[in-house]
Amino acid sequence: MDYTDGRQARDVTENLSHEGLFVQTEQVFRLGDEVRLALSFPGLLDPVEVSGTVAWTRPARADQPAGVGVRVEREQDRRKLGDILSAAGADSHASHVEHEGYRVLIVEDNPHIIEMYSYVLKKLASGELHGKVPLEVHFAPDGHHALQMLREDRFNLVMTDLYMPVMDGFALVERMREEEALRAIPIIAISAGGKEAQDRAMQLGVDIYLRKPVRFVEVLETVKQLLRIK
Repeated sequence: MDYTDGRQARDVTENLSHEGLFVQTEQVFRLGDEVRLALSFPGLLDPVEVSGTVAWTRPARADQPAGVGVRVEREQDRRKLGDILSAAGADSHASHVEHEGYRVLIVEDNPHIIEMYSYVLKKLASGELHGKVPLEVHFAPDGHHALQMLREDRFNLVMTDLYMPVMDGFALVERMREEEALRAIPIIAISAGGKEAQDRAMQLGVDIYLRKPVRFVEVLETVKQLLRIK
């Protein structure tokens, strides 16, 4: 993969989805930096150019290289990523959704908040607010239980609080972004924390941060956006 923003360098694409990609790189980026990328997959497609925004960064460690997660917002660029996935035979996620439906994991220890989120998602699944959507809602009281569930079953979206006992949401997000099998799952963080909590969550790899108290419509529209429900 080559950058086309003046920092020409060849780096490795570690993970690719319809919404973005993760790039192994030693270059320094800040959250919110806009980048243009030229993706090259020899033997599959000619180089493909897309634009995106740096959504999270990963520092180098002994067991993994540094890198950045790039979120792609433009629909035409997302279609290009879809073409790459199809050419690579990696578009299994879409077929799973089509045949098995969506599975959402809510990680929250407050039963009243769980009830509200569950109400919104069940409305979406029933077709009262949208065309009927095949959607299952599952729950975990903390990050530890959530990780167990994520490793044992398929989920399309995680909605998590950040401040919980046993394992908090920050640790959950960090672990998910470190594990290959969980890295591409979209994450919504919903918390009463301030700007510092939001910045930390986004740096760790949260896709969208919503601040409590959150409105019914915010939860609905965010879930639809990340699950790509029209």
